[in-house]
Order: sequence, then C-alpha cells, then structure tokens
Amino acid sequence: MSNADQRPLSWTGAEINWGAMDAKLHLMKLCVGAEGPDDLAAWQKQRFGKAPAMHVTRMWPKREAELLDGGSIFWVFKGVMLARQRILSLDEVIGQDGIKRCGLVLDRDLVRVAAIPRRAFQGWRYLKPEDAPAGSAERSASRGSVATLDRRCLGRDGIALIRDA
Repeated sequence: MSNADQRPLSWTGAEINWGAMDAKLHLMKLCVGAEGPDDLAAWQKQRFGKAPAMHVTRMWPKREAELLDGGSIFWVFKGVMLARQRILSLDEVIGQDGIKRCGLVLDRDLVRVAAIPRRAFQGWRYLKPEDAPAGSAERSASRGSVATLDRRCLGRDGIALIRDA
C-alpha cells in the first residue's frame, strides 16, 4: 500500500501535516468570526505580525502540563473542526477590568486537519489525542479508506462529501 493510500479522506481538500505529534492532551475551541483557516491566519498575521499568536480565554486549564507537552488548540469553524495550532505556553493576562485570564500562546503555523463536525459549545474543551482529527498525530495512518471513514464526518442523511486526493 502506498503512502497516498494510507492518507485520511478529507472533504475539505486541505493539505495535511504528516509530522508526528505525541501530545498527551489538546484543546478545542470555536473560532467565531472567521470563515475558515485562511481567514484566521490572515487575522492573526495582521494582529500579531511575526510574533506568536495569542488567544485569551477566561479560564486557566487545570491540565496545563499535559497541554504544554505537545498539545494543540483545534479550531472549529461553523461547526467543523478544520485546523490546529500548537500551544507554546500559557501566559497570565490581566484585563482592563483587573481580572486574570489565560493567554494561550500559539505557534504561527496553522495546520489544516481532516474535517470533523462538532456541535456548538461555550469556552474551550479538552480533546484527547485519540479523538483528534487525522493529520494531527499517529491516527492518520488508520484513516485510509471509505471503510474506515469516521461516522462524525457523515451528514444527517449519512452522506459524506469526499474528495479524491
């Protein structure tokens, strides 16, 4: 079986980073206001220039050590998880109201991942490595055919949009 045959199916047609990632834990977060990964990347470039991007959130993750051991934030755009950014550090940010918040310092590299639908939620959620979409770790090799297509990629009618690589 060729390497191309082992790649996961992606209905976005996005390029996938096949680098190994041995993270113990990730976060997932809705990306409100951005149409997709390209829109988020452009906004971050405009806002932060060449410096690492930062997302400020009210709650500080209790599982900080696990997140900083190779973890990423997975971005959900309009109900579909499409990209990730590695979490570099957690910085304390104090708002104008005097309240301490968590600044997630993110790698500038925004990596596209295989699309997985997600329902709306508030704040962020922990994401186990085994639940992370293909293109993000060791699971990528196991998603190589229609027979292994994850049911989360199916629409209400059980129809998956698939693009042949």
